[in-house]
Amino acid sequence: MDNLTHSLIGAALGQAGLKRKTGLAMPALIIAANIPDIDAGCVVYGIESLAMRRGITHGPIALVLLPLLLAGALWWFDRWQTRRGTRPAGRLPVNFKWLLALCYIGCLTHPLFDWFNNYGIRLLEPFSSQWFYGDVLFIIDPWILAMLGAGVWFSLRRERAGNGHWAQPARLAVAGVAAFIAANFQISSYAVHKMRAHLQLYPDSKTLVVANAVPLRFWHREMLFRSGPFYGSGDFSLVSGEATERRNDLGGTERRSEDVDLDQACKADPEVAAFLFWSRMPTVDRVDGELLLRDQRFMDPRTAGSFSVLLRKPDTTSSPE
Repeated sequence: MDNLTHSLIGAALGQAGLKRKTGLAMPALIIAANIPDIDAGCVVYGIESLAMRRGITHGPIALVLLPLLLAGALWWFDRWQTRRGTRPAGRLPVNFKWLLALCYIGCLTHPLFDWFNNYGIRLLEPFSSQWFYGDVLFIIDPWILAMLGAGVWFSLRRERAGNGHWAQPARLAVAGVAAFIAANFQISSYAVHKMRAHLQLYPDSKTLVVANAVPLRFWHREMLFRSGPFYGSGDFSLVSGEATERRNDLGGTERRSEDVDLDQACKADPEVAAFLFWSRMPTVDRVDGELLLRDQRFMDPRTAGSFSVLLRKPDTTSSPE
């Protein structure tokens, strides 16, 4: 998910009552909810960063060590302020056990919510490089942002007014988000079931069917399917309860990836190797006379440029002797 959502998750948990457990609880929850994204700096490597993100900093070793390091840093910060005489008088005493527990709680929400979308996350890195996908939420979900934002705002407003029930709005927001995610799990599962029925696939069919969450319309799914080099797309709406296929320019419902030696392309271009390591539904399409390696999940023209690689022709010229 986006970092604003991660931050609001930490803030909502704090306003739900956890911030009263120890001093520096809110910084612990909010920073911990974002800390696995310390790998974000690898975006300077462009397409190759697709193989670097959501890996080792989101895996079990990091999820054990990062909260411990953060709790230690916050505890040291509190002691440092105390020695300098700059520690805020209103801050609760820092209980290291609670501080550590909150760092773990905040940190663990991060891979959980990253898993909910379709980008993918390597939950077992470095022990396994397998990608996991929830296919439940769009990467930026305005409904979750609205619920969490409202819950935190109303909770803070009540707290400042001296209302003894200040934590209630945040608790309702957390419960609402949990219910919303559970409902979206069911929608995605039902959409895949309806698409498989529409395509008349057998239960043991090897055809991959994915329900892609879309912005804002949580009741709608972009349906993607592929079998070997053949792929297609469609739509599902909870309103109609039906799944349909999209027709392509030739009037058909399936397309076939261009026949390209991707093994050779991987050896020749590290961007291709990185892209294929990350890609779940790779396609090779001819666009404006050029071959583009893309992923079905990210075909939208507004974002496709960040999720495509130009396949260069191999250099067949022989070097001079």
